[in-house]
Parts: sequence; structure tokens; C-alpha cells
Amino acid sequence: MAGKPVLHYLDARGRAESIRWLLAAAGVEFEEKFITSKEDLQKMRNDGVLMFQQLPLVEIDGMKLVQTRAILNYIANKYNLYGKDMKERALIDMYTEGIADLNIMVLHYPFLPPVEQETNLAQIKDKTKNRYFSAFEKVLKSHGQDYLVGNKLSKADIHLVELIYNVEEIDPSATANFPLLQALKTRISNLPTVKKFLQPGSQRKPSPDEKARQEIIKILH
Repeated sequence: MAGKPVLHYLDARGRAESIRWLLAAAGVEFEEKFITSKEDLQKMRNDGVLMFQQLPLVEIDGMKLVQTRAILNYIANKYNLYGKDMKERALIDMYTEGIADLNIMVLHYPFLPPVEQETNLAQIKDKTKNRYFSAFEKVLKSHGQDYLVGNKLSKADIHLVELIYNVEEIDPSATANFPLLQALKTRISNLPTVKKFLQPGSQRKPSPDEKARQEIIKILH
């Protein structure tokens, strides 16, 4: 029997957090090997395990996978979270790309100099309300189903709920005018696997404080 997947990344959110969410939602137990110094990262590069010299890396099914989207797609395919046909997968990919666009902005926000945070937060709020959350609210309203695609849980739902949690940390009122997104968040959060992941002590990572931000910057730059 294959062993548990192993995620190599920092002890932080970054590009790996969506991988943690997806594995957890699928009910997959996984191990983490944390990169704690620049030397750790350089050793992995020297050993040739990072194809493009960057993290995250996931060891799964005898493979060493890099590139976040490739990892997420493999996990979604393996655990039946990627739709039933090409049309559904195209929608899931389209929604996921939009989610990632906003999530990158949100994840970068804590690393901005304080002088830039106010302007950036205003941009995040504007795009959340007028571009992204409004679009997903419209999708859910258009078909009246419980999930974004095919009335079945997919990686798009999981990524969207992760995004909602991330946005609400910096803007608690983000979903105030989006009742269907609120309902989706509640629905996904109550799934036993996700509920467990949201509990204290899980492998979910907190938003970085100043000390953590400096450590991450030190390792990656």
C-alpha cells in the first residue's frame, strides 16, 4: 500500500495552503517536511528534486510533483473532485483560475510594507465585491444547486471556501451581500473532513505574524 503523501514546504501558508485544504477535504492524511532555512532549500535544489528550483513539492504515488496547479489537478483527479467530463473540468479550471487570481493578492497582503497595505486592501475589497465574489454568487444563483459545478463537490468549491476564509481575515464583511457564498461556506465547513481541518491543531496554517513573515522572507529571498 502506498504511503501517505508528503508535502515539502515552509511551515506557512503560501502556495502550499491550497494543497493542504484539498488533501484535507478529500480525507487524505499527509505528512509535512518543513523547509526551515535557506540551506534546506538549497540542498533540495542541489539534490535535483525540484525540477524548476522552487517549492512546493509533493511526493505522491511514487512521483515527485512540483508546480502548484499540477499538484492540485492530480489530487483532484485522484480523489474525484474534478468533475465528470471535459465540460465540467473546463468550468472547474476557469473558476479555480479566478479564485487563484484573488487569493494571490490576499496571500501577499501581509508581506507588503505598511504604507502599501491600505491601498492594497482597498483594491482587494473592490475586486472581491465587484469582480470575484459577485461572479461566484451569480454562478450559484444561475443553477440553484449546492455546488459550483454539476451539483457535486469539486476542487473549485474547496478553493473558493479557502479564499472566503482568507479574505474574511482582513475584511470580515466580505460576504455580507453574498448569501449564497455564505451558504456554500457553511456547507463546505460542515463536511466532516473540512470541519476537522478547521479545528485548532490541524495542519491548516495561520496568517503569518511579523516574526513569521521575516522568517519566510529570509528563506525564500
